[in-house]
Amino acid sequence: MAKVKTAFFCQNCGTSFSKWQGQCHACKEWNTIVEEVIQKEEKKAWKTETNSVSKAPKPLLIKEIDSAQEIRLNTTDNELNRVLGGGLVPGSLTLLGGEPGIGKSTLLLQISLKLPYKTLYVSGEESQKQIKMRAERIVPNSDNCYILTETKTQNIFRQIQEMEPEIVIIDSIQTLHTDYIESSAGSISQIRECTAELIKFAKETNVPVILIGHITKDGTIAGPKILEHMVDTVLQFEGDRNHVYRILRSLKNRFGSTAELGIYEMLGNGLREVDNPSEILISHKEEALSGTAIACTLEGMRPLMIEIQSLVSSAVYGTPQRSTTGYNAKRLNMILAVLEKRAGFRLGMKDVFLNVTGGISVDDTAIDLAVVAAILSSNEDISIEEGFCFAGEVGLSGEIRPVNRIDQRIQEAEKLGFTTILVSKHNKITLKNTAIKVVLVSKIEDVVSELFG
Repeated sequence: MAKVKTAFFCQNCGTSFSKWQGQCHACKEWNTIVEEVIQKEEKKAWKTETNSVSKAPKPLLIKEIDSAQEIRLNTTDNELNRVLGGGLVPGSLTLLGGEPGIGKSTLLLQISLKLPYKTLYVSGEESQKQIKMRAERIVPNSDNCYILTETKTQNIFRQIQEMEPEIVIIDSIQTLHTDYIESSAGSISQIRECTAELIKFAKETNVPVILIGHITKDGTIAGPKILEHMVDTVLQFEGDRNHVYRILRSLKNRFGSTAELGIYEMLGNGLREVDNPSEILISHKEEALSGTAIACTLEGMRPLMIEIQSLVSSAVYGTPQRSTTGYNAKRLNMILAVLEKRAGFRLGMKDVFLNVTGGISVDDTAIDLAVVAAILSSNEDISIEEGFCFAGEVGLSGEIRPVNRIDQRIQEAEKLGFTTILVSKHNKITLKNTAIKVVLVSKIEDVVSELFG
């Protein structure tokens, strides 16, 4: 009987050690090192008949390499296609992470039911009857989706060889285990080995594989960090379970941009693609209210019109409150200091609350101008005229700085029916004969006179 081999691994970063120690010297975390069995057989989990006769790859001049556009598989989901960069790349491995109950399984089951390709959906968390109950809410019947409830990779590969699917979906990677590693499912060794087997399968057969991954309490994907380095694409499914809207982001993409964004609405019959995100980010009100302003921001290549809400009131206690939702709190403090120092508004003894509607977080500095407008509107209790929107960054000296891709922002505002947009006069605008009125401002005083003068 072979001697059992063990090693010590950090549960946070995956670094291995020959003996136990209290702190991981790689990530500096304490009490994250555990002992795991690493005894492994020589045989491989996935092998093809051509492996023994395949020739080793030869080096090629870069000009000799075929640069033809890679064929992508259409997922029938426009939002997912956009985030992936045009669709699934054959032979790629995609990892989808998100909080429990956010809709990861629903999204991939919904897509697998609508795909025109032969799809194998492997679940290690639910039975076939449970998946069928959910599938009936989304798409009653599908001729291309096969459901397999299995956690052992050897049995999964055996079924794959029999049915030869065109796409494989694993729900989830933390539930899989292989016979060649003797540690429990979900451990670092099992996650790393199972992922390596799936990568080998995907690259040799050119079949794309999508994995669902759990996340930790910190919001990062569970398991070793090397898991994210092994896969080709890492997607993050975000949102609040108390809200109906979900955001799909790309954290890593070897085949496209990581700046794209997909937005979904959770309904009783599944997830609905939101083609026009501005419809969910701008509230519909019957009367004009103070403290609201519309900003034109960009998420990746996509322009969005979002509503900024502000409430300015006298501080009840000695120290005024500064509270933000969806906006950087330090940047709000900076803008308030600029308004007091450069524009003369006395906000030092007032509570200021700021909210970005729709439950999203925005890092684009182009919404600074809308934040200023919303704060001043609430402070003066004067509503901003309907049809106004803003796109500009505020500097420390009170100047309005230019923002990138201003033409695209103006076109989006015009398309959605806005009549006036305030931008920095230093922006180079190439658009001609626009229906929307473009107002050029250079400092905060110009904004005040334009809105309240």
